[in-house]
Amino acid sequence: MLLRASPLPPLEARILLTHVLGWRQTQLITRADEALDSAHVERYRTLEARRVAGEPVAQLVGAREFFGLEFEVTPHVLIPRPETELLVETALTAMENVSRPRVLDLGTGTGAIAVAIASMRPDAQVSALDRSAEALAVARRNAVRLLDAKRPGGAVTFTQSDWYDSLDAALRFNVIVSNPPYIASGDSHLSQGDLRHEPRGALTDEADGLSAIRAIVAGAPARLAANGVLWMEHGYDQAEAVRALLTAQGFADVRSERDLAGIERISGGRLSG
Repeated sequence: MLLRASPLPPLEARILLTHVLGWRQTQLITRADEALDSAHVERYRTLEARRVAGEPVAQLVGAREFFGLEFEVTPHVLIPRPETELLVETALTAMENVSRPRVLDLGTGTGAIAVAIASMRPDAQVSALDRSAEALAVARRNAVRLLDAKRPGGAVTFTQSDWYDSLDAALRFNVIVSNPPYIASGDSHLSQGDLRHEPRGALTDEADGLSAIRAIVAGAPARLAANGVLWMEHGYDQAEAVRALLTAQGFADVRSERDLAGIERISGGRLSG
C-alpha cells in the first residue's frame, strides 16, 4: 500500500523503501505481507517528500551504482551517470596492450572513473585529481571501500589540484580521462531536475562550456607518455568543437564515440611520437 500510494515513479519509491528497511529489492515481494513499524513509515515519508521536492535519489540514499560498483554520494560530488561508463570502457580498451598502465583522472568527484578503472585493471597505477577537498574525501572513502588493498598497481593516489597545477611535473601517463564541467553558464538545464542539487562547479565552467576542456587538452601533451591517449566526456552538441581542439593541439587518431542513446558522448585522441 505504501508503494502503491506513492506519488513517485515506482522504481524511485522502491529504492527509497529498500534503503529505509535495509532490504533487497526482491524482499519487497517476498516480505510483502509484513507490517512496517511506524518509524520506518515515517522515515520513508520524509525521504519521499524530499524527493518530491526535487532532491536526487542518490543523495537521499547516499549511493549510486556505477560500473557494477556502489559509490558513496554526497551533495559535494557529481552523481555518477550511466553514460559516463563509456569513458571507462574506452579507457580500458586503450590500455589493453599496456603493462602496468599509468592513468590520470582529472576532476575525479566520487572517484567513480578512477576506481572503476583501478578495479578492472588491478595492475594500473591510477592517479586522480580534484580541486574540491570535500570531493576528494568522498573519493578516498570509495577507493578504500571498493578496491583491494593489495592490488598490484597500489592504492589510487588522490591530489587536490586545479587540473594539472599541483601534479608532479615528472609524471607521465598512458591514459588521461576526464568528465569535466561542460555545461555553458546560461544553460537552462542547470536549474532543472537533479542538477539543481549537485555542485555547480562540477557542472559548469561559468563560461561557454569548453574552457575546462581547452585547459585539459592544452596541458595533456606535457603529461602524456609517447602514444598516450586523452579521452573526455562532453555535451551532446560539443563533439565537433572538442575534436577541433584535439586536432589543433597535434593529437592523432582523433574521434568521438557514441553512447547507447546515439549521442557523441566522448572524444579523444592519441599523442603521436
